[in-house]
Amino acid sequence: MNSSTTEYLRGTLKTIVLTLLAEKERMYGYEITQEAKERTSGEIVLTFGSLYPVLYKLEQEGLVQTESEEVEGRLRKYYALTLTGRQAARQKLLDFTHFTQLMNRLLQTPLTLSAQV
Repeated sequence: MNSSTTEYLRGTLKTIVLTLLAEKERMYGYEITQEAKERTSGEIVLTFGSLYPVLYKLEQEGLVQTESEEVEGRLRKYYALTLTGRQAARQKLLDFTHFTQLMNRLLQTPLTLSAQV
């Protein structure tokens, strides 16, 4: 993942997590990271250091609820959207889609680099 991808990822992490959770009944952290990595052919890698603070914040905002379950002798924390979280996921996706359409219109003119510096 290049530095510009990382920069854009910071502003969209909440949207990514909400959207992935909206598609599945529940997911645990590692599963979320792998889903993002797989869907982007490894170009977007969510780190636990960035993912878990977002999940915690979403839980504090009442958008996500957690459930712990023992799996192979270890406690695994699953995340699922609340009803409010489902509504927020839908709105975030609409907002992001609108934003990307605006950016595409804004940047549709080819970039011309001046030879003068």
